[in-house]
Amino acid sequence: MSEITRLFDFPYYQLEKYNLKNALVTKYDGKWVSSSSKEYVDQANSISRGLLRLGVEKNDKIAVISMTNRTEWNVLDIGVLQLGAQNVPIYPTIAEEDYEYVLNHSESKYCFVSCQEVFDKVNKVRANVPQLKEVFCFDMVDGCKNWKEVLALGEDSSNQPEVEKRKEEVTPKDLATLIYTSGTTGKPKGVMLSHNNLVSNVIGSEKRVPLAMGESRALSFLPVCHVFERMILYLYQYCGVEIYFAESLEKMTDNLKEVNPNIMTGVPRLYEKVYDKIVAKGGELTGVKKALFFWAIDVGLKYEPYGANGWWYEQKLKLARKLIFSKWQEALGGQLKFMVSGSAALQPRLSRIFAAAQMPIMEGYGLTETSPVISVNDLRNGGFRIGTVGRVIENVEVKIAEDGEILVKGPNIMQGYYKDPEKTATVMTGDYFHTGDIGEMDSDGFLKITDRKKEMFKTSGGKYVAPALIENQLKQSRFIEQVMVVGEGEKMPGALIQPDFDFVREWAKRHQLKLETMSDVVNNEKVLERFQEEIDHANTDFAKWEKVKVFKLTPSLWTIDGGHLTPTLKLKRKVIKEIYRDLYNEIYGH
Repeated sequence: MSEITRLFDFPYYQLEKYNLKNALVTKYDGKWVSSSSKEYVDQANSISRGLLRLGVEKNDKIAVISMTNRTEWNVLDIGVLQLGAQNVPIYPTIAEEDYEYVLNHSESKYCFVSCQEVFDKVNKVRANVPQLKEVFCFDMVDGCKNWKEVLALGEDSSNQPEVEKRKEEVTPKDLATLIYTSGTTGKPKGVMLSHNNLVSNVIGSEKRVPLAMGESRALSFLPVCHVFERMILYLYQYCGVEIYFAESLEKMTDNLKEVNPNIMTGVPRLYEKVYDKIVAKGGELTGVKKALFFWAIDVGLKYEPYGANGWWYEQKLKLARKLIFSKWQEALGGQLKFMVSGSAALQPRLSRIFAAAQMPIMEGYGLTETSPVISVNDLRNGGFRIGTVGRVIENVEVKIAEDGEILVKGPNIMQGYYKDPEKTATVMTGDYFHTGDIGEMDSDGFLKITDRKKEMFKTSGGKYVAPALIENQLKQSRFIEQVMVVGEGEKMPGALIQPDFDFVREWAKRHQLKLETMSDVVNNEKVLERFQEEIDHANTDFAKWEKVKVFKLTPSLWTIDGGHLTPTLKLKRKVIKEIYRDLYNEIYGH
């Protein structure tokens, strides 16, 4: 293959260059089932032929909604794209009315779903989606056609010449996908990404991947409807990486041990949970073992890359790695070379501790509208700096506007919002996309995000507060699972906090407190005093007007289903404020 210019070129390139036996691997009924590079390409062509026989035209939209990442998703993706049609991935966890909105707004002709649960949700709104011709399911589900029927339709290869003709007609500038952002406000926006948007991002990001090409394994579990994981899957195909699809977040630990991956991608919330789990296990140790464990953590939290802490620190680190961190590695499969983090700010302590444990997390930065990678850390050539999102990748240009907003230009910038030129115009100035993030670039070219422009607020005293910075500081407490800093137009910042109920109960047990319900937790005087200590500790890093003066604990969990969080686990600020309006009013005496 001379050049990759369209997304469906990746599997062909992989077949020619690496010809993997385990290109895509999914677990069915307790067994890992592999598809080779050749089977991947052959199945994608079968899907293309089947879809042609179903009458799929150029620029038709095909929706796909899957609860898990799996081989079928990728085969379908390539099969759709080869025809010059577009893949419309939809978050499985959004509300039924959002399913209806996206299916109608995108004018999807066919919809592929993963399982019974998703099929039921689509079925409820199907009567209100007139242009939707048929729904197919990857699993065997009663009352739903199976995706294998499309594969069977494509078994006869007599129309392959038409598939080839359609492929030839697809240009790099053609629309490849509509990705509906799980906005924290309002209706989802359909981001239009071309083949070139994503291909250029894959090729630009590849320079930051320190993997042995054709010899590495990845574990994939971030939803592939999210552009970050989608781009990463194309990147793996380009690099000849075997892709294993995790069964679920709950089975992550088992899957890590079964697959022994060299790389995985995640969001900060996942790495926080992994770290908290490890620390909780360490807390169960006794005597010398426990002392050693927490000594190693203490060493890890002071980590600086490239031996910057000097010889004596490096000796202690060597010992900590041998005695403690090697066990962490084993727990995560034993072969993890590095991890990647995106979607939200990663706490510097997590960067330090995992790098100390020789499983560094390379934090990157990007948005759906930028396909997504703008910058990313890289351990090689001094390209890793804790507290930053790394250096900007090649072919992408970043400038910081007068007000501190990060503006981006490059081949990765979206074609616009689908059917919404007005909204597109609000985020574009010439070739520059306005990210809505505030940041700065240091003298060595490392980009640092300081806040979300939209989330910053002014107190009634006219002082600006950046909630994300304060929230990140507070979330370092084991007692705090989620936190939202409030106070726009009020005299001082306050915080709504969802406690880590499991950890609080454990703490309560040690202090002979009886806390049976969530309500018991949030109303207990001793618990509130303990939380105040955590707040006071976090406040020491902030200016007087930024300090959290009052907080309230929420008596329920913040979840995607409850409407508190987006599918990528970002806070839906307006929703949370409404749900806990009474607590908000108590903070400010309204």
